[in-house]
Amino acid sequence: MLVKDIMKSNVVTVSAFATVREGMHIMRLHGIKSLVVDKGNEHDAYGLVTYNDILKTIVAEEGDIDLINVYDICTKPALIVSRELDVKYVARLMVNMNIQRILVTNANELVGIITMNDIVGAILDMADGMD
Repeated sequence: MLVKDIMKSNVVTVSAFATVREGMHIMRLHGIKSLVVDKGNEHDAYGLVTYNDILKTIVAEEGDIDLINVYDICTKPALIVSRELDVKYVARLMVNMNIQRILVTNANELVGIITMNDIVGAILDMADGMD
């Protein structure tokens, strides 16, 4: 099974210059727990901002969600894999690095995101099909 077979292709992105409040609004609007932070230019890397990043900023660092940009709190560069990679390698990477989400590219263009939940769901679907 390849990444392209189970990835989510409807990736929600946010400008690097959006405030944390704007990022939170987009996450709530789409019912998602993370956002891809757009590249600042063609030589830049994608970033990833999650609920955890936002909570750390608000609670632990007492940050102002109207003054801080998502770029300032995102994980950058975000980990990226090819859509043609076997899912078992992505699962191994996630487990070894203790991460939940990885961006997916094709020819260096963002085409999707794959999460631990996507992989576990695919495994469960396969197991259900064997019954």
